Amino acid sequence: MKKISVLTFMLAVTAVFGQKVSDYKYISIPQNFKDFEKESYGLDDSLAKALKSKGYVVVREGKDQWPSGIEKNSCSFAVGNVLNKSSFLRNKLELEFKDCNGNVVFSSKGSSNIKEYKEGYQDALKQSLVSLPASNPVANLQAMKTESSNTGPVKNNDEPSSAPVTENTSGKYTNGRLNLQKIQVDTNQFILTDNGSSVPFAVFKTSSKKDVFRVKLSDGTYTIGYYENGNIVIDMPQSNGEYSKEIFLQK
Repeated sequence: MKKISVLTFMLAVTAVFGQKVSDYKYISIPQNFKDFEKESYGLDDSLAKALKSKGYVVVREGKDQWPSGIEKNSCSFAVGNVLNKSSFLRNKLELEFKDCNGNVVFSSKGSSNIKEYKEGYQDALKQSLVSLPASNPVANLQAMKTESSNTGPVKNNDEPSSAPVTENTSGKYTNGRLNLQKIQVDTNQFILTDNGSSVPFAVFKTSSKKDVFRVKLSDGTYTIGYYENGNIVIDMPQSNGEYSKEIFLQK
């Protein structure tokens, strides 16, 4: 029965962290799409303009003037690409966005009956953009940046690391009201679960900063969590927009 429960939670974790392109504020697009290196047909500029109209902040690869938040957190932006899927009679392309791990977070195809390349590709891109959602960044992206700057100096590589993810692979934790079980799904994520619920209380996924985690709570809210003296701390969102420090002591 215990094995079945663990398997159920592992499957739930996969669904919980199905990130969407609308979760992002920043979108990076290359100077030239690989499939259109010889001739861009203006697709890069058209995509940038369309993204801006939907609330995204567009940054170009190869340029130095990137927002400082991206430099601190490489997972704070998605990467856009346009793939050439043309056939003999139709101009076709695929619009694709990936996260920092190379996972596709959005994909849409467009095609055009216009035979001229520039007009045809532009028309196909327009079709692929119809289903692209507007930017609606999740709260954890900004929270992670703030936490990264407040958790103290980064240790030198020669210093012994403290509380790596793989050490506390399981255990019981409590905040005085809830008794939770930690289940290590893999080296990149773990969950805290209440035996009386079929939904994990919190799902933790590693971030670009050691021992600081992206957290999704059972109600769908995003925040951050981290280790502190062997305990697990979650910044719990409050109704006034602020955060409270919730400490789960290891039992």
